[in-house]
Amino acid sequence: MVRNYNLQDLEKWEERIFEKVQEFGLDCYPQEFEICDHIQMLGMMTYHGMPSHYPHWSFGKSFERTKTLYDYGVQGIPYEMVINSNPCIAGLMRDNSLCLQILTMAHVYGHNDFFKNNFTFSHTRADRTIARFKAHADRIRSYIEDPSIGLKAVERILDAAHSLSFQCRRNQAVKARSGEQQLSRALKAAEESGNSEQEIEKISHKFPLEPEENILLFIRDHNARLTEWEKDLLTIVHEEALYFQPQMETKIINEGWACYWHREIMNSLELPTDIHMEFLVRHNQVVRPIPGDINPYNIGLALWDRIEEKELGKARDHAHDRQPANIRELMFEIREVDRDTSFIRRFMDRETMEKLDLFQAEVQQNDWIVSKTANEESWQDVKNLLINSIGLGAIPRISIVDGDCDGARTLKLVHEFDGRELEASYAEKTLEHLYTLWGRKVLLETRMKNSVARYSFDDTGLTMTAEMNEDPARAYFSHW
Repeated sequence: MVRNYNLQDLEKWEERIFEKVQEFGLDCYPQEFEICDHIQMLGMMTYHGMPSHYPHWSFGKSFERTKTLYDYGVQGIPYEMVINSNPCIAGLMRDNSLCLQILTMAHVYGHNDFFKNNFTFSHTRADRTIARFKAHADRIRSYIEDPSIGLKAVERILDAAHSLSFQCRRNQAVKARSGEQQLSRALKAAEESGNSEQEIEKISHKFPLEPEENILLFIRDHNARLTEWEKDLLTIVHEEALYFQPQMETKIINEGWACYWHREIMNSLELPTDIHMEFLVRHNQVVRPIPGDINPYNIGLALWDRIEEKELGKARDHAHDRQPANIRELMFEIREVDRDTSFIRRFMDRETMEKLDLFQAEVQQNDWIVSKTANEESWQDVKNLLINSIGLGAIPRISIVDGDCDGARTLKLVHEFDGRELEASYAEKTLEHLYTLWGRKVLLETRMKNSVARYSFDDTGLTMTAEMNEDPARAYFSHW
């Protein structure tokens, strides 16, 4: 591809964009841009955007799959990749047009501002991101190269840890109670319930005292059979899951914020006509609805526009209450305190849902049927379904409730039933990976529509029993 610009042109446009960033009041980390070819961009995609990440077969598999789809024209490459770090690092595709480079740089500054100011990212320690990931990679490579450990043993632990990595506390802003607080709370509840001294004594030795969401850390701290390097791998995977968790929880609000600001910045730059026309086309391609799927850019921008529209309407009705500058202050405040679920819950109204043409579909007789739309009767149901299906809401929540439920260190977990049943294949794989890390029998209990299912996994394989709620006599048993 022949490009009609050079590096100096990009530097000049970046300076102009940064002036607008300051003028609009965005608060960003120092920004660095790197020019990448398509192979480098594919590598960044498959290694989660990190310039230094530990090796694992799944990353290589993802790279080969993505590259094959790209080579055959089935899948494109993102305009950019941006990392939550200080300084913030973003990759620009070398073969992009000048318009796309300008648009991308403006978009990146929107993400940069969001990373720095949104509360869900406050625990990620952006100034240490690159060093931390490099240290993780160095430690894992040292275990792989150690003759007494080797690649196979490392990948065995990483495979299991990856599958469980997002079974962790989902709101890092809410601090867990200390062990003393949990014990005091449990003993008080037991005494108030009239439990005997023996029962109270038994409770004091129970672990965990409260359901534990951080599965990898619990196994690390309570499985004495693990070696130090195995514990370190669990720590690394857990820490990296916590780093990526906010990005999963803010995909819609974050992408909407970046789209809102790239549009504002681009419209303020007095672009040449040809660049402005291409910008309109590219912008509409990014924020268009995707039939049968959710486009976070589309929903996020629509909600930010709706907030601005409603506040401008209030300003017109009450001229002295809220001026445009105050509206931006409100938007900055929302950017700071919300994640996707609260953002949608607070600001998605029926009018916006109708504009976005959101609906609920179900499989009936092997075909998809629209079951609910954004009408007066069911728009709240569609909204709640959206809230429960985004970010970590799409991942079943499983907690450890007993680390020694039978006196033989059997690990018991419970699936939090929210109306969605746990798929049998998901339960089977989860228990298999738990058994790999725990090394002893593991149990998992979950609800189904008319029954309670109990899975167990030990050295003989998987066993499942189900007790019917309505008719216990219909309980059944199967063994793999």
